[in-house]
Amino acid sequence: MKKAVSITLAALLLLALCTGCAGGEKKTLRVGASVTPHAEILAVAKDILADKGVELEIVEFTDYVQPNSNVENGQLDANFFQHQPYLDWFNENHGTDIVSVAAVHYEPMGIYAGKTASLDAIPDGARIAVPNDGTNEARALLLLEANGVITLKSGAGLEATKLDIAENPHNVEILEVEAAQIALSLRDIDLGVINGNYALQAGLNVLTDSLAYEAPDSAGAETYANVLCVKAGRENDELIAELVNALHSEKVRSFINDTYSGAVQPKF
Repeated sequence: MKKAVSITLAALLLLALCTGCAGGEKKTLRVGASVTPHAEILAVAKDILADKGVELEIVEFTDYVQPNSNVENGQLDANFFQHQPYLDWFNENHGTDIVSVAAVHYEPMGIYAGKTASLDAIPDGARIAVPNDGTNEARALLLLEANGVITLKSGAGLEATKLDIAENPHNVEILEVEAAQIALSLRDIDLGVINGNYALQAGLNVLTDSLAYEAPDSAGAETYANVLCVKAGRENDELIAELVNALHSEKVRSFINDTYSGAVQPKF
């Protein structure tokens, strides 16, 4: 009897092992993302990857630091929330070695009304909030300059800070604020320059709700495409390539165009 039980158990174990061999090792990717629109776009890619036997786990973040830190330390396989200038700035300032593997979309940055209803009615001493991280602050200042609010020193470009303001006819006060908080602060300031993802989270569409936004042919449109990023050395991973293909699919393109009404634009 004992011999028969042993044979049965051995047979069951062998069957389980063979089933595991037939099914192959489970393929999983953990990707960090801002809630909107990045995690929403990844959700479309998740369905595509599932058909290929790849499980995509989407980890949502509300800041711009943890997604990169977690890619660097290996807790995430990739992240999707940032543009190349911010990635370059982050690597330089945090000693990380993260690289982009694909551009996916572009989110126009916009100027939004707070206490001041229009750019023609900016009062003297108006308080204007801009993102406090280096690359997005410069981008915001360039947008303010393009709309006649300030003039920057010649050559300041994508390195500009509020210290590079050369002309300030309204004597505006530039407030450097965490990007995620600007939309929440509009009631307390005159104007806010808001990144596309945080505007969307606040229910704002840059094309219809902003006072002004980056032009499709602006430096922003070419420079600030949002990219999928991995730790250096993983650029050629098979699963990362599968994720890039999914994100660059017609299904994702259609989702972006149909969902965001121009507030998010495909870059592939």
